[in-house]
Amino acid sequence: MNVLIIEDEKPSARRLHRMLERQGVAVDHMLHSVEESIEWFQKNSHPDLIFLDIQLSDGLSFEIFDSVEVKSAIIFTTAYDEYALQAFKLNSIDYLLKPIDEEELEVAVTKFKERAPQRQNVQLNFEDIKKLLTNPVEREYKKRFTTKIGQHLKMIPVDEIECFYSENKGTYAHTYEGRNYLLDTTLEQLEDELSPQNFFRINRKFYINIEAIEDIIAYTNSRLQLKLKTYKDDEVIVARERVKDFKLWLE
Repeated sequence: MNVLIIEDEKPSARRLHRMLERQGVAVDHMLHSVEESIEWFQKNSHPDLIFLDIQLSDGLSFEIFDSVEVKSAIIFTTAYDEYALQAFKLNSIDYLLKPIDEEELEVAVTKFKERAPQRQNVQLNFEDIKKLLTNPVEREYKKRFTTKIGQHLKMIPVDEIECFYSENKGTYAHTYEGRNYLLDTTLEQLEDELSPQNFFRINRKFYINIEAIEDIIAYTNSRLQLKLKTYKDDEVIVARERVKDFKLWLE
């Protein structure tokens, strides 16, 4: 199996490379931009499988397909929201949400191997996906959460929540009052429920409200440390793989 990685963040590309190697998958080449990819495809045989980041340094990776008829199977690696990922599901395209989980990667590779004989003639409508990414439909997000306190149910407005975090297999909402409430949900489920304009998942443990950030500090290994208004129980660190998208989110 010939595999190509197209990812503009070289640390992320190297991390994916190592993860694939641990699963016995050899990576033949790594590319880092739309322009470089177009030139490479024009001169080389197309691989069996491409791991493709959506947002590259010089544009959306879909621009590659405007110049080159890529015949490979594709697994997108993306930090886009669930509203955009609906387009991938409709087009039967596989995707991995960043930061990539090693078990999810293994599932995606196994799925590709099982589907490989049937995928040769699949036509993917990238124009529909581009439209959805650049002109997302309006959707409703949660305005409040409920939690049980004794025999009572308490409603917590989303705009009063400073962050969500996971701990000991539970998911908690931390409010500006400095209180923590156990919720009947998971961080993965919150991806469908929180507005991407207001909340961002900085790592596997935290979702952060943009209004809660008081300070951003350079941290080790190209990461960022956040100081929030009231949450002080643990260090709040932006994972290295999420730093670029986090900075874009701040803008």
